[in-house]
Amino acid sequence: MATLVTWSDRMRARVRARQSGQDDQQGVVPSPGQSRRGRVGGAGAPGASDSSAPPTAAAAHALGLPPALVMTTGWAICVLVIAFLLGQILDLLSFFSEVTVPLAISLLTTALAAPVVDRLQGFGLPRRLAAVIVVVAGLAVFGGILTVVGSQVAGQFDQLRDDVSEGLRQVQMWLRTGPLGLSDEQLNDLIDRGRESLQGADTEVVSQAAAVGTTLGHFLAGLFIVLFATFFFCAEGSRMWRWVVSLLPAAARPELNASGQVAWVSLTAFVRATVLVALADAIGVAAGAVLLGVPLALALGLLVFVGAFVPIIGAAISGSVAVLVALVAQGPVVALLMLGAVVLVQQLESHVLQPFLMGRFVAVHPLGIILAIAAGLVAGGVVGALIAVPLVACANAVGKHLAGRDTDDDPHPETAGELTTDTAHDPTHPGNVSTSAGDDPIDPSETAGPTTQPRSAH
Repeated sequence: MATLVTWSDRMRARVRARQSGQDDQQGVVPSPGQSRRGRVGGAGAPGASDSSAPPTAAAAHALGLPPALVMTTGWAICVLVIAFLLGQILDLLSFFSEVTVPLAISLLTTALAAPVVDRLQGFGLPRRLAAVIVVVAGLAVFGGILTVVGSQVAGQFDQLRDDVSEGLRQVQMWLRTGPLGLSDEQLNDLIDRGRESLQGADTEVVSQAAAVGTTLGHFLAGLFIVLFATFFFCAEGSRMWRWVVSLLPAAARPELNASGQVAWVSLTAFVRATVLVALADAIGVAAGAVLLGVPLALALGLLVFVGAFVPIIGAAISGSVAVLVALVAQGPVVALLMLGAVVLVQQLESHVLQPFLMGRFVAVHPLGIILAIAAGLVAGGVVGALIAVPLVACANAVGKHLAGRDTDDDPHPETAGELTTDTAHDPTHPGNVSTSAGDDPIDPSETAGPTTQPRSAH
């Protein structure tokens, strides 16, 4: 970096010296208080020199290189520097993943829980008490669902074991009488190999028992962080956001404030739509499993609900598990019917629920979703894939806002009340940054400072 700065300073000095020599030869004298670049006449005026050319062209002329090469080199250096900084940031986030991942999940849960806190506060409850009620109620619902699913799995375990044994017997019969025509000796050899693999897996499982205990401890610590972070985001999000805004210079605060509003509206709309879509997928698959007599219907529905938070591929993978269970428990005919039910649910999600619920507010191209999920899997595994799509949706909305390409299809802070319940007037909303609950949001005229001037028309 020091070499790059030194080279840049030398190039500027050479360009300035060349421009000064041309001005002296042509007798161009700038007026008092006016620089050589800002002299009267401009480009194309009588007596104007090459100093009115763009800096890239002037530098290329001074170096004797094509302007396109100089411009490409500058852009390449900028891209490399940005890529290096992004890589360092990702490494830092990965190093502190036990903290950053729970914080990211708590932001998603806050986007879902904040409207409920708003309603309770509207009924006269203190905001902190409302946040406590919402967090405790959410934890109770989550624990209740796990209890019901666990009891169903325990109650149907014996039946599932018998179904698996019967399914394996049918598979053996098909291998004997089917197109493969395997003999009993070949089947016994395959069974012996399977037993040896399982015995090797047993020793490996025992050796990894300590690692499982460590992972469980990390999971409990992460759950603790998620609960407390969600509570404080719901109760005191305004103070936290105001502190973040105050870290920037006064002139940059209004832009950060508006970007936070756009990002929060997009995140809230995405989380709500995803929860509704996941709930519809889970109900559809669970209902199909119940009608077809497939065991563990509630467990399969819960698996589909969790998988649907990863768009496009999540629900498909979890639905394939339901088809596999149907194949083992009920046979190929029921498995085909279960596959038809999963495909029907996926088609309803793609063509009805997704356009209706997400629509124009958080629409991201399918290619962008696939690439985001792939990048999330590489960077952070399953959790990275879970966080990647909402991050891309927020970045897309903020990028359009900063580029000045906002259209009627983009989520604007002014329409926050149409997208979320009372979020536009919520003091914990990132756009409504305030020192305490009930204060007014930041006024751009106050944060911009007295020296901020409007941009000129040209």
